[in-house]
Amino acid sequence: MTGSAGLEIERDVPLAGLTSLGVGGAAERLVRPVGETRLIEAIALARAQGWPLWVLGGGSNVVVADSGLPGLVIVPAGRRRRAALVDDRHMRVDVEAGHDWDELVEWTVAGQLAGLECLSGIPGRVGAAPIQNIGAYGQELADTCIEVRVIDSATGIAASWDLSRLRFGYRESALKRASIGSFVVTEISLLLRRHGRATVRYGELADRLRVDGYGDPAPLAAARAAVLAIRKTKAMVIDRRDTDSRSAGSFFVNPTVADAVADQVAERLGGGVTRTDGAGTTTDGAAKRADGAGTTGMPRYPRGDGQVKLSAAWLIERCGMTKGYGEGPVGLSGKHALALINRGGAKASDVLAFARHVRDRVASGSDVVLEPEPRWLGFGAEFSF
Repeated sequence: MTGSAGLEIERDVPLAGLTSLGVGGAAERLVRPVGETRLIEAIALARAQGWPLWVLGGGSNVVVADSGLPGLVIVPAGRRRRAALVDDRHMRVDVEAGHDWDELVEWTVAGQLAGLECLSGIPGRVGAAPIQNIGAYGQELADTCIEVRVIDSATGIAASWDLSRLRFGYRESALKRASIGSFVVTEISLLLRRHGRATVRYGELADRLRVDGYGDPAPLAAARAAVLAIRKTKAMVIDRRDTDSRSAGSFFVNPTVADAVADQVAERLGGGVTRTDGAGTTTDGAAKRADGAGTTGMPRYPRGDGQVKLSAAWLIERCGMTKGYGEGPVGLSGKHALALINRGGAKASDVLAFARHVRDRVASGSDVVLEPEPRWLGFGAEFSF
């Protein structure tokens, strides 16, 4: 079907195959525009027709409802990448929303541009990165992102958002806090370090690279290889042959709580009160690490102002749900307790029910309420996790 302005619109497109979880119904209409102009045309068409508007990138951080998505689903397809020298030490890189994220990271590492190497292996497209403020192994997008090009779907007007408007936080941004479909990312701009080295801020990564600790530099290629190796052990790199990777990645956000609350959780779950620095090493200098559920002390990472970040995976396991837990079509990955997987034939309703079960069991055992990372698409205006 050809819509106005020559847009090629597909009808009744199954969405399960376009998501890493492999669940969800069909898109009533779907379009794959290339470039900002075509994106504006697609948004204008939806607005003129009164269609609900959805945006789907790589489908790696969403749960699509079994009923599918009415209206128009936009899958940005622009993949253009531009680089411009800023000064002797920095390069600006502008990347369209449809570009594969890990291919971008691979390109930056090959070009000796530092800033994204620890974000290797994260599935999805570039356009989703600022919405979630993606992060892993001591880095997050906010470290290098300087601007995001955004279309306001209510007006069809494109504008560049700087950091003050993006308001990046831990796994969130102003874009994520807005209602789904309100804004469409067309391009992101990054400021990367030329001839840089990776800064190691994560204990497990430091162990792999055999560096001493927080802030130590490492070659970019070595850091990327180490991150990919770690992610593969946790099935956090998509592999169609591996059922454990049929997931939305980390399903729950690592919770941030007051220091006193963290002490209470540790006492309640038998995790002691081990405190860690940013790299995951205990502050008393002991050799223990605090990167996962199998450590002696409860992993906790200072966030400032009397707040600490806890490990959601550790909480899940300490509340009796170990790797591989669950029966039926949805369960925990056998490689990482933070990933909910589709074992085959699962529906979105199965994912929702199991996720709520995990949340409730952790809340009962620790008084900490876990929040989901993926976005819920098509679950209705009244939906609440």
